[in-house]
Amino acid sequence: MDPIRIAIVGIGKIARDQHVPAIRGNGAFSLAATVSPQDAGLEGVPHHASLDALLAEGPAVDAIALCTPPQVRHALASQAIGRGIHLFLEKPPGATLAEVAALEAEAGKAGVSLFAAWHSRFAAGVAPARAWLAERRIDKVSIVWREDVRVWHPGQAWIWEPGGLGVFDPGINALSIVTHILPRPFFLKDATLVLPENRAAPIAADIAFRDTGGAAIHMDLDWRQTGPQSWDIMVETDAGMLKLSQGGAVLHLPGGTEHGEDIEYAGLYSRFAALIRGGRSDVDTAPLRLVADAFLRGKRQTTAAFHD
Repeated sequence: MDPIRIAIVGIGKIARDQHVPAIRGNGAFSLAATVSPQDAGLEGVPHHASLDALLAEGPAVDAIALCTPPQVRHALASQAIGRGIHLFLEKPPGATLAEVAALEAEAGKAGVSLFAAWHSRFAAGVAPARAWLAERRIDKVSIVWREDVRVWHPGQAWIWEPGGLGVFDPGINALSIVTHILPRPFFLKDATLVLPENRAAPIAADIAFRDTGGAAIHMDLDWRQTGPQSWDIMVETDAGMLKLSQGGAVLHLPGGTEHGEDIEYAGLYSRFAALIRGGRSDVDTAPLRLVADAFLRGKRQTTAAFHD
């Protein structure tokens, strides 16, 4: 079977650090081209400044990994779908729920695969955590996702603009895990969003959810943490405490701790290949829906100006 010819649209840090090695490490794909108006691309790989140029001039591609900021993603995605190209959407899958729903409908009509790729769900500890929790009573959940924005998003102005999500850009990773591992759905009860006086998106958030069985879920997001970073999920159950740390890579259970290697993007591309070969799509918007609810219902607080 011939490899799937894939192009990366948007050659930023995440594309270079994660997408390129994952594609090159998966025999189901061949990296056919890159697209970026600012970046020069990769040595030995055809490069264009725009998607229009790639589609007009080639090389031909079967799939695209769309790694642009979410605010500009819909038009590019719709254009690719219109040309019969399968789409991998880096998280979040779009700037709004409605545009993602529109893309899903377009992909269905065009007969192409659409993949909303939540990379944290493929962290090593997530699948065993989901299996362990399936038979447990959930009593309480705590999410602490604190990191230093200057380390992880230096100079990325788009992330502070409407649609860029602010601290929910990393926070949505936690929500992608929790929506996947908890056996019952949950919904937002209250939220406080903390916005710097010079920014349009929050730098911190405190959120209360509740699941359909009544269990409380608390989420603490902050982009101002220096030193060691915190990406932890704690689930109190009738059989003891489950903890996922390091973004889901390490699973702590009452019986011991499991450490796993970084397999997130390798897992994503294996899933994408299977979707394409099977003629299917995977477009779960549950994490984005919870973020949208926080913006819809959350109280706003203003804090000191933030400067990179």
